[in-house]
Amino acid sequence: MNTTEEAILNVLLELETAAKNSSSGGHKYDFQQLFARLEDLAGRLPKGSDPMLRHYLDNKSYQKARLLLQGREEENARGSCG
Repeated sequence: MNTTEEAILNVLLELETAAKNSSSGGHKYDFQQLFARLEDLAGRLPKGSDPMLRHYLDNKSYQKARLLLQGREEENARGSCG
């Protein structure tokens, strides 16, 4: 995993935590900032990056992107894309 992918995984984990905590009435998170960081990092992925990671990020399939980066791609359900 390269440094950009590591940074993406960290933001995805932060996003997941924020979603869980905000639904339980916890801390207020700036979701726009998290999404902006993801878009910025996705644009910085090097050319040899996994095409499925790009696909998941482009389609905002953040849980699938997280599982892929964690080496748990087999847990991803097949979507309508195939």
